[in-house]
Parts: sequence; C-alpha cells; structure tokens
Amino acid sequence: MAQARPKPPIPYDMRDSFLPGDAACSGCPIPMGWKVVRAALGEKTVFVIPACCSSVVVGVYPGQSLNSSIVHVPFAAAPSVASGIAEAYEKRGLRDVNVVVWAGDGGTADIGMASLSGAAERNNNIIYIMYDNEAYMNTGIQRSSSTPRGAWTTTTPVSGKTEQKKDVAKIMIAHDVPYVATASVAYPHDFYSKLQKARSIRGFKFIQLHAPCPVGWRFEPQYTVKVARLAVETGLWILYEYQGRRLTLSGPSRPYLDPSKRKPVEEYIRMQGRFRNIPPEALEDIKRSVELNWEWVKKLI
Repeated sequence: MAQARPKPPIPYDMRDSFLPGDAACSGCPIPMGWKVVRAALGEKTVFVIPACCSSVVVGVYPGQSLNSSIVHVPFAAAPSVASGIAEAYEKRGLRDVNVVVWAGDGGTADIGMASLSGAAERNNNIIYIMYDNEAYMNTGIQRSSSTPRGAWTTTTPVSGKTEQKKDVAKIMIAHDVPYVATASVAYPHDFYSKLQKARSIRGFKFIQLHAPCPVGWRFEPQYTVKVARLAVETGLWILYEYQGRRLTLSGPSRPYLDPSKRKPVEEYIRMQGRFRNIPPEALEDIKRSVELNWEWVKKLI
C-alpha cells in the first residue's frame, strides 16, 4: 500500500493574521480562507476586495480584523484595481509584494467577469481568489451564475435554480493563464500549497475556493467543513491544478477518479436546506454533470 504524501506545514501563527472580533456569521468560511492566505503569502500582501460578505466581515479601518493592507473597491473593479497596483509596484522595483483579489462568486462570475477576463488576457501579475459560496449572500441570498442547479435562493423558484452552475475555472483555463487551481476550505494544506505555488509564478493566477455558507445553504454552522469535504468526497467538487497546459489532480481528489470510491451525491444534497425541494430531474442532472466533469478531467491528466 502506497504511503500517504506528507502534508506541507502551515505556520503555527496563522491565526495571528486574523484578529478576534470580526463580523462573520457562525461557521463562515471566509476567516478560514483568510488565515491560510496570510499564512502562505506573508505580511507583504495587499488584498483588493470588491463588494461582498468580506467587505462587512473585515470591519472598518483602523479596527479591521484582517491584519493586512486592504483596498475596498466597487463590484466590477477589483481585477482592474489590482492590476494597477501590481504594475505600480513593478515600476517601483518592488517585486516581493503579493497583490491578491479576494472576491465572491457574484463579483467574479457575474459583475466582475469582464474586468477579470481583461486582467487574465493581459496576464497581470496578481493572484485572484474567488471564494465560491454560490450566491450573493451579503445582500440576501440572491442567485448568482455560480449557484448550482436545484439550489434555492431568494430569487429562484421554490424548487431551486433551473440553470447549471457556471464553471469559472474552466473559463480561466480557456484564457491560457499561467496557473489555475480549485481548492476547498475543508483542505487547508492543499489550499496552502497551491497559494505557495501561485506566489512563485509570474503573471495571472486564479484559484476558485469552494466555501459553503451555513446561512445561505441552510445547514448548521458547525458543519461547514463537513459539507465542504462531502463536496469533494462525492466527486462534485474536483480539486486540481492547471499549469503549463497540463492538469494535475490534487491529492484529496485522486481516490475519486474511481467512481466506486465516491459517496452518493445525495449525502451532500441532504445536508443542505437549499436543496429541500429539488426536483428528481434536477438531482439527476447534477449527477450527470459530476460524471461529465470527471470525463473532462480524465482527458487532460
């Protein structure tokens, strides 16, 4: 039996990057992700945050909870602002500062898509992290194009969204940028190693972080990590890296290349109240999309 690969160490003081007293809901995945980002990228990091839950969670200067430099910007502007900041550092000869866009799925897949595509096409030297909680949570759980089929929001039918989830990581791969990866808050070591790789690469880097929201997805806040882990274990959320026109399946997802190792999709669906009224045909459609995604992965590895 092959030995498990050692996990990359995460600095013990990672908690110091996120100060107590934030405005996050119980079980919110945002502070979980921020701790890993700061641990991987260090103090010389500038966060560019468009309107989203994070704008509220972080608080107001000088009482902000994230121990970093932060630039708050309108919804659609984050990639453009981050590109400008990165270029300014470049002109001044400061090449050891990480410029990071931290944006939700609404600000990425919908409102920010045009400026995101522009930054990717220009290959600006930034790290773009899309924390994907699959709806506009801070304004009242409205659907985004990243909301999966069958999931209820306040702007969908009671039986859930009728359209498929937009796959932003694949759109970024189509831009032929230097680095694209998917990650999950349930696997901080995997996320940490991907951030470290991203910081070592010049040009545009994109990471889509799966981030279950207890309030919007209707599950108890102590289950955030369990729900995120189930998404991987059912094969619904595949962890991978794309670099040099080659896709590499990440460690936590490797067992699930074999369909017999995956848990039933129903285990993931049943834990979330947003799928309470999902029609049978929508559930079958989700299962088909899981298989299609794995077929796509098999063609590229």
